[in-house]
Amino acid sequence: MTAGPSYYDRVNPDLLQRIPVTARTVLEVGCGAGALGAAFKAIQPEVVYVGLEQVEEAATRAAGRLDHVLRADAEEQELALPDLPPLDCLIYGDVLEHLRDPWATLRRHAALLGDEGVLLACVPNVQHWSVLANLLQGRWPQTDEGLFDRTHLRWFTRDSLRDLVAGCGLQLQELTPRIFQPEQAEAFVRLLEPSLAGLGVDRQQLLAGMAPLQYVLRASRRPRPSLHLDCITLRPQAGMVDVRILQPLRSLTSQPSITARAAHGSLELLPAELTLPRLLIWQRPNLAIPESLDQLRRVLHNGYMIVSEYDDDPERWPAIATHQHLVFRGVHAVQVSTEPLAAAIRPHNPELAVFGNALEALPPPPPQPQPESGETPLRLFFGAINREADWAPWIATLNAVFAAAPERWHVEVVHDRAFFDALTLPSRQFTPTCDYATYRRVLGSCQIAFLPLADTPFNRMKSDLKAVEAGGHGLAILASPTVYADSLREGDTGRLFQTAEELSAALHGWLADPASARAMGLRARQWVAGSRLQHHQAVARETWYRSLWQRREELTARLYERVPQLRP
Repeated sequence: MTAGPSYYDRVNPDLLQRIPVTARTVLEVGCGAGALGAAFKAIQPEVVYVGLEQVEEAATRAAGRLDHVLRADAEEQELALPDLPPLDCLIYGDVLEHLRDPWATLRRHAALLGDEGVLLACVPNVQHWSVLANLLQGRWPQTDEGLFDRTHLRWFTRDSLRDLVAGCGLQLQELTPRIFQPEQAEAFVRLLEPSLAGLGVDRQQLLAGMAPLQYVLRASRRPRPSLHLDCITLRPQAGMVDVRILQPLRSLTSQPSITARAAHGSLELLPAELTLPRLLIWQRPNLAIPESLDQLRRVLHNGYMIVSEYDDDPERWPAIATHQHLVFRGVHAVQVSTEPLAAAIRPHNPELAVFGNALEALPPPPPQPQPESGETPLRLFFGAINREADWAPWIATLNAVFAAAPERWHVEVVHDRAFFDALTLPSRQFTPTCDYATYRRVLGSCQIAFLPLADTPFNRMKSDLKAVEAGGHGLAILASPTVYADSLREGDTGRLFQTAEELSAALHGWLADPASARAMGLRARQWVAGSRLQHHQAVARETWYRSLWQRREELTARLYERVPQLRP
């Protein structure tokens, strides 16, 4: 019996999140059907991803997903690889245990890595409790996959994996256990407990060695300086935490030297005694005088550089000025999403960086309509919070367009019940305020995104995230010039409207020619792929964060000048 198709079409999330988002050349040994490579190409579309696969059927499927696929034995002395620059990443997902000589093979392949190159591998742990449990019964099961896969030729433990990496001349950066059903490992060790003292075995060390089913290892050609990022987030709502905190963190921690934690409301600070470089990124902190001064002193005492993460007009909340702009002045630095917002905050703190909102990965392209499916309604999306002043001037125009051909339209509304109720179109669907994944799923089911923004000081501070989200999903974007005129090219990656006539003409035009809406959506998708993914800003983020740490004495002195009450 051989492994089924799904065996070759799996994505190991622990490997995916460790491929550096900045990687331009990747070689995956044992790429299967190319699922991992396809998932990474959504994160970094510019990568040249090469797969090596022996199984013909899997290699054929991978060839439709990856840039190059070589059907060959990984242990061949000379692989016919395409002409590539030094590798940024070399990947073995459950492969090393199948090789006759993984030590020699890995040494040869590691020589392909560039100076900043990273080795990733996922390897079964022969010390797993189930192995010993079977051996004690005199059994060695033969299975088609898993620990007892009949095609496994070599076996590794935590210590032998360390030796494997050292033998290749690489620096081990991480050896992370993959633990499933930890209660079973705990129960097995409990049964062995009476004999552990006589065997001279430490219980906790044994449990730590027997619990992992696999290890994920990450190694590099040379060590990189460490950096730790702690983040205090808002309560999750409408994707603000995902886009501004969680997705950038995942992008940064794809680098082997960067670690991060994120928690809503508060988290336990690292102790002051540790020398690990550290930043606290605080999303929209609610800082008041004098209540927050002790809290800030405590963070400073524990050795953190403090960054305020802000992405909305501060004038909207008078309490910020009442408390002397402590949210900006009482921290080392501020990061924002737009340049107009930066200009408003810079007088209170000149150490400021702008990171535009971006997508973590490019969604799949929208499906092409099937000729036999007939004429289907155009699906329009609207999803926002507190935007009635923005859409109210246009609702009559929308209803007039829909009334002219109600069978040809469907509207999906997320968050805004008032907008949904104001529509007179029978074919419409409402989704209450939801998690970000649901929001994106509903958005991706549509062909047109309606993005009205009134020209107000508050709106001018907003980012173009909704256009980035819609463009990523391949929607035709219909937007007000406020904010979006700086991002979209009129008639190319979107349509901008200022009058009811322009709004009506755009919708009627797409109804008459749905293919033009699809084409515009695909051009918007290319815009996002080329400039508005997290990987585009990962280097700038890391560089700025590291510079803050390197300048901590200078920036802390400036902080004390702005807020003398924070001096120790």
